[in-house]
Amino acid sequence: MASTEQLTEREMSGRSTAEVGEQAMGPAFIASAASVGLALYYYFVQGERELGTFVGLWPPTILAFASYFNQRRMRQQLETLTKPGTKLRDAIDSMMGSR
Repeated sequence: MASTEQLTEREMSGRSTAEVGEQAMGPAFIASAASVGLALYYYFVQGERELGTFVGLWPPTILAFASYFNQRRMRQQLETLTKPGTKLRDAIDSMMGSR
């Protein structure tokens, strides 16, 4: 059974770990979608084909950076879990945001 401290933290955050991960990728998806729109605008409306193609290359780059930072955060969490001398319960609690 969870302690009252853990329950209050969960109630205060109100988010699961999956929701936090989705929220972290949100700005990257918005920026990449805006970049696609801007590329289409330059390419078709303005007639600037080279500029439209250049801006069209931004979305994969933005999503690659977001993926890199997400993987880096996951690796740090994994390292805290596998750190020598760490109790399994403490590691899981720290990953879940309970402590």
